[in-house]
Amino acid sequence: MPNRTKWYQLSAERVFEALEVGDSGLTSSEAKARLGKYGYNELKFRKESTLIRFLRQFHNPLIYVLLAAAFICSLLSVVWGESMWNEVGIILLVVIVNTIVGFVQEGKAETAIEALKKMMALECTVLRDGKEKVIPARELVPGDMVLLKSGDKVPADLRLSYTRNLAADEAPLTGESIPVEKNTEAISTSNLSPGDQRCMAFSGTFITRGSAKGIVVATAEQTEFGKIAKLMKETRPTITPLQKKLADFSRFLVIAILVLTALNFILGVVFGFSPAFSFLASVSFAVAAIPETLPPLVTVILALAATAMAHRKAVVRKLPAAETLGCTTVICSDKTGTLTKNQMTVVRVYCDGRDYQVTGVGYEPKGEFVLGGDTVNPGPEHKVLVDTLRAGYCCNDAILIKDEDGYKVAGDPTEGALIVSAAKVGITDKAPRLDVMPFESELRYMATLHEGEEGNTIYVKGSPERVLQMCQGQLIDNSIEPLRGEEILAKADEMGGEALRVLGMAYKAIPKGKTSVEAEDLEGLTFLGLQGMIDPPREEAIEAIAKCKKAGIRVIMITGDHAKTAKAIARQLGIGEGEDKVLTGEELSRMSDAELYEVVDRVSVYARVAPEHKLSITTQLQRRGHIAAVTGDGVNDAPALKAADIGVAMGITGTEVSKEASDMVLADDNFATIVDAVEEGRHAWRNLEKATLFTIPTNGGQALLIAGAVVMAPFIPLFAVALPLAPIHILWVNMADSVFLTMPLIMEPKEKGLLESAPRDPREKIANRLFFERVGLVSIVMMAWGFFIYSLFGMPALSGSVDALRITQAQTAAFMSVIWVHLGYIFTARSVMRSAFTFSPFSNKWILGGIALTLVCQLMITYVPFMQTFFRTAAFPAEWWLLIILGFAPGFFFVELDKFLRKQLSKKTL
Repeated sequence: MPNRTKWYQLSAERVFEALEVGDSGLTSSEAKARLGKYGYNELKFRKESTLIRFLRQFHNPLIYVLLAAAFICSLLSVVWGESMWNEVGIILLVVIVNTIVGFVQEGKAETAIEALKKMMALECTVLRDGKEKVIPARELVPGDMVLLKSGDKVPADLRLSYTRNLAADEAPLTGESIPVEKNTEAISTSNLSPGDQRCMAFSGTFITRGSAKGIVVATAEQTEFGKIAKLMKETRPTITPLQKKLADFSRFLVIAILVLTALNFILGVVFGFSPAFSFLASVSFAVAAIPETLPPLVTVILALAATAMAHRKAVVRKLPAAETLGCTTVICSDKTGTLTKNQMTVVRVYCDGRDYQVTGVGYEPKGEFVLGGDTVNPGPEHKVLVDTLRAGYCCNDAILIKDEDGYKVAGDPTEGALIVSAAKVGITDKAPRLDVMPFESELRYMATLHEGEEGNTIYVKGSPERVLQMCQGQLIDNSIEPLRGEEILAKADEMGGEALRVLGMAYKAIPKGKTSVEAEDLEGLTFLGLQGMIDPPREEAIEAIAKCKKAGIRVIMITGDHAKTAKAIARQLGIGEGEDKVLTGEELSRMSDAELYEVVDRVSVYARVAPEHKLSITTQLQRRGHIAAVTGDGVNDAPALKAADIGVAMGITGTEVSKEASDMVLADDNFATIVDAVEEGRHAWRNLEKATLFTIPTNGGQALLIAGAVVMAPFIPLFAVALPLAPIHILWVNMADSVFLTMPLIMEPKEKGLLESAPRDPREKIANRLFFERVGLVSIVMMAWGFFIYSLFGMPALSGSVDALRITQAQTAAFMSVIWVHLGYIFTARSVMRSAFTFSPFSNKWILGGIALTLVCQLMITYVPFMQTFFRTAAFPAEWWLLIILGFAPGFFFVELDKFLRKQLSKKTL
């Protein structure tokens, strides 16, 4: 049997021979035998269990440490009698919330393959035992003869052996919306993409016109759909840059915390403290150092970004994608419907020896006719123009519909374009139609007969060459003159060179008694004109691509359309400026991965691509170090969407398969929406950076307090009696910091100029130089102020017998001082580099509310009896508050000084 990709190169007779079957199809016994050999015509996949997905949420180094801390706290409560059940409860609550959020948000890749399965036909008509039978499509085998008619879904890959006026909608497979005309002629060219295999009908596509017979050459995973399903199974979901950074950051924190915790324990023992005390101090250190709220905080930041994107019509399906767009370096976009309107539009009309430009985009009947740079009013002076447009309007089966969503076309998009161009001059009524000769691919024209007051009129539209063959003259200045065939064909070629689809219009006046049209009536026609149409670029896409260039993002067009059309649209959009090369699917099939790797950074337009080509382009861009966003709407796009750093599916025209394989869905199918989402993604990263730089110093400062207390305990007796902070204090500070302060911080409005700089380096780590310097600075300030307050108010407790109440009061004061340092820090943390004096302290009302809530809670913890019991605090003298509140100043001014010095250093460097 020949290789499956070569079936289109064989004649129908050769295919019959290769499959050992006749024109009457298989017998029932032959079909049964082949079913045993080839198996059922259905896609198989293995679904991941819910339990496995749930348990995978615990696969996080920080979660491991939190669970270990909860276990140790429980052990201390049971063995040593230290009551730490409150701490255990809070830690487990954080773990459970984070696990549930991750489980709910995780995308289910297997549903994409399940959606593919649903696109397969359920039943089909075949020839079995020489008779027509309707059978379940899953029982089809290679060699079966399938009968197709308009409206059928193709049940398997077929080599067509008979067609009559056949056209198929292959949009689910190729992404191109215009129906493809089919025939039975073998094609000698090798390595053709599915869109160019005109003698094949593919599983999952639809018959829009005509009838056919075809022999099954591939079923199940051997079909084009099956190849995509196989690619989907083999393609692993890409780990986003943010996930990589967080994983690296988590590993760094876990290793650092474990090493320092062990060191803390060893120092405690070396300094002569009991193992129990040293162990408790080490547990306190670990609890202080672990950013328990970082995982849910990241989730909240991404969820807020996803919500903002949804308001801008970009629906995020997998939360990490909300940030990934922010570091995207290249966007691989479909052409049809994303960069263009997916609405064929007449842009040029040639008639009366004049070349008119037509403005307006899409199906909305608004636009003007421009001649020589001047707008014209199509009246008596331009009657031939009106007649040309009327011919396209009357010789037409499409309908223009207006609903709440705007204008739509019911029928062929090409005919829809003719309806709209006529409507732009006010033509909205057709003369009564008496007869029609439908378009057939063999004839290459359509003709209609219409009733008139004095006589009837035949209108014809079709390929310019065919229409001219039927014409004797042409209408010039409202009179019939000799036909200028060469001039018309030259103009048609010129339009074709601009990737326009060109149709010729003609008419013929006949007697009123003639009520039917025959082939012989189509002689001696009068040529009217040409209409050239294209699916034009979206105006907002042109602007969005300009923004991408400014933001350092390269845009690549990958389309199933022809190279000439792709190049013309790319030129209008501003894609690949300075590049002449367009790579086609045929060329890609002959290239190795290494060859594609060498050129992928120099080619911005790809045409007539197959699914595996789009996947290869994406993979090689990633090998080049790019963070690739890929758009798609068809089944063919699913593997590339899954492999991309962020897959973007179309919400309106997209198949369920593409949506399930994607990370984000565009509700309006508009490329400009991607650029809006990029801005939100960059804002999400800024928020994450602010949140990390604000939250981690809390852990750092408290960890230094504990570690410092252990180290200095031999020299300062107070630290040997009690640590400055209890574990419950540390957990509360971490929780309150995230809820009351960090959450409002990430509500900060977007900074200006987010799209005016290049994407950040995807290799840049969260724990970079700025991180260590800023976190170290604030942590030291917090530690120093905490030591100062605890020592100042706690030392008198050791004069004479140990005053337990005084020590608890001193711990409470240290607890409050840590909060006040952080309150000072939040006012300057609103921007990583800009001084707090450059923006109003009242511009973020969320922060002011968060500070108020923090202070209320701290006062309740200090003075409300039942909260004193829970948090192990005690009310202290009111005069202590003055020194505690002064902690606000170093938390604010030391960071402001750091920003000032960085700014001065930056100026000197420049």
